[in-house]
Amino acid sequence: MGYAYPGAEYISDTNAHAGRFAKICALEDSVIATLVAEDYTGNALTAVPLKATGEMYGIFTSVTLTSGTVVAYRI
Repeated sequence: MGYAYPGAEYISDTNAHAGRFAKICALEDSVIATLVAEDYTGNALTAVPLKATGEMYGIFTSVTLTSGTVVAYRI
């Protein structure tokens, strides 16, 4: 059995959404304007394309979209 997430946030606008998220799943082709992550290194997470059904895992504390629709699962 997989990890049970305690809830999720549906994001379909271009506002910043703060919280603690473990998984981001695209419901349609989306572009993440900015993504703040605690456990990523390297280049800034800006203008990140995420195809429909694509997923990202990590510890994310803020998600802002340029376009598209995603579900951010809380931890």
